[in-house]
Amino acid sequence: MVRGGGYGRKIGFPTINLSRNGFVRMRKRPPLGIYAGAVCFEVDLSAGAKTRAGIIIGPLDKAGLPKIEAHLIGFKGNLYGRKITLEINKFLRKFKKFKTEKELITHIKKDLKRC
Repeated sequence: MVRGGGYGRKIGFPTINLSRNGFVRMRKRPPLGIYAGAVCFEVDLSAGAKTRAGIIIGPLDKAGLPKIEAHLIGFKGNLYGRKITLEINKFLRKFKKFKTEKELITHIKKDLKRC
């Protein structure tokens, strides 16, 4: 996990931001977009947990790599320092920029209902 800018938290949808190292090594990369999926994370040395998530892949940065982040549905807590694995289950829509923050929030709510 890597630190993000905190924008998701600011608008009411906190996310975890993932390192893109694994993405770079993938032969077949998922297209930019919004996905329904899950986040698996270690709880302690002998157990793990899994929670539903809305996953965002995109937009591309100046290096040509996408931002990868996930909103864990119903999760409250801190995952820094834990091993995180994304499970992408269903493509919901293409990544899109919105004209207003209100429009973005409306679409995030719709996406999360579909997750």
